[in-house]
Amino acid sequence: MPALLPGVGLCLAVTGSAYALEAGERALAGKAWLEALVLAILIGTAVRSLWTPDERWHEGIAFSAKYLLEVAVVLLGASVSAATILAAGLPLLAGIAGVVVSAILLSFGIGRLLGLPTRMALLVACGNSICGNSAIAAVAPVIGADSDDVAASIAFTAVLGVVVVLGLPLLGIALGMGGLAFGALAGLTVYAVPQVIAAASPLGATAVQMGTLVKLVRVLMLGPVCLVLSLVAPRLAPQSVPEGEFIAGAPTAKRMDLAHLVPWFIIGFLALVACRSLGLVPTVAIAPIGRSATLLTVVSMAALGLGVDVRTVAKAGGRVTMAVVLSLLGLAAISLTLLAALHIA
Repeated sequence: MPALLPGVGLCLAVTGSAYALEAGERALAGKAWLEALVLAILIGTAVRSLWTPDERWHEGIAFSAKYLLEVAVVLLGASVSAATILAAGLPLLAGIAGVVVSAILLSFGIGRLLGLPTRMALLVACGNSICGNSAIAAVAPVIGADSDDVAASIAFTAVLGVVVVLGLPLLGIALGMGGLAFGALAGLTVYAVPQVIAAASPLGATAVQMGTLVKLVRVLMLGPVCLVLSLVAPRLAPQSVPEGEFIAGAPTAKRMDLAHLVPWFIIGFLALVACRSLGLVPTVAIAPIGRSATLLTVVSMAALGLGVDVRTVAKAGGRVTMAVVLSLLGLAAISLTLLAALHIA
């Protein structure tokens, strides 16, 4: 614990600053254009750009970047229940799974064609196809991605997330979509659950309810995707880390050689989904658990930011941006095709 305290304390300080800035945004503009999760990684990256933490900070930062994030992924399981999933109907459920798989393959192919490294291409693909920042953060330790890849993916995914929230309602109105269809489209394309609600609100309560339901089912795909990637990860080329360089949350060579087929946090996520489905999670506990998961994710993003070399992120920027934009357009096209096939209007 003494070895962890300096780094964890620094991550908590960055997290507090991120939440303070988010509160300032809400007070001045009436809404937060950049959420605390994004602000935390930006602040952490800014701190790292001005100051390189020495060895005494490393252990706590690495602990926050990896283990706190894994706990957050487990807690996300409390937001999903089997009853909620089955209420969508089997054709839509199968369609959502098909959209996620197709979008991941398409996005990964786009990323590789644009010259992105394999791990970054996977991060962009999973972020676009499942749930943005949370998916990127959850997939990163499974495939052994380093902080620079995670930060670059999250930064550009976050920017596009804001654009989608603002532009998607305009698209829905232009296409004359009803609340049911637009809600499904928002759930299939927007990154985070709060962003889905914000994007769907202009088209009414039906759009919000449908969007939230579809989004929760889409989030559930994170477990199977991480499981598949854990099987693929040992076949990826090992990350090369310059001697003496600190990368928050980067796995050691031993962990990569002995990678578990099923990461413990994926088992925990699925177990909590089962508990929620069986009514073992009290209703009053669901909201606090969700807030706890969000807080831990923000702390881990602060840690990832503190392990980022901003010059590497800037160098990857153009290709990552192009990959995210093209992947997002591909996801929208696949989603609209599904809605047309299911005759959802």
